[in-house]
Amino acid sequence: MRDLAPTIYRQRLVIEAYPAEPISAPQITDYLSGLAPVLDMKGLIEPVTHRSDLYGWAGWTHWETSGAHFYAWEQPVLFYSVDIYTCKPFDPLVAVEYTTRFFGSASAEYKEF
Repeated sequence: MRDLAPTIYRQRLVIEAYPAEPISAPQITDYLSGLAPVLDMKGLIEPVTHRSDLYGWAGWTHWETSGAHFYAWEQPVLFYSVDIYTCKPFDPLVAVEYTTRFFGSASAEYKEF
């Protein structure tokens, strides 16, 4: 992929794992609220959540330097996926460690790009 804006810093991280138990809306809100200070990001809004009867929970938060999306399924398997996009550098391992600890995951798969 060609970098169309080389003068704009962008960092992306996707984290996926199995939670220890089903994830609720308050947990998503707490997780996204806690992720901002862990990554030294300034939150601009309180996290927003919504549930789809077909696909499960989703959440989003807006930071001054972009934001994060969160998705959680109960069927066909307990599973979550986090998509972090920022215009400010952060340590991806800090995000992975915070996420797995928060949701009681034994491990996680992640990719930075």
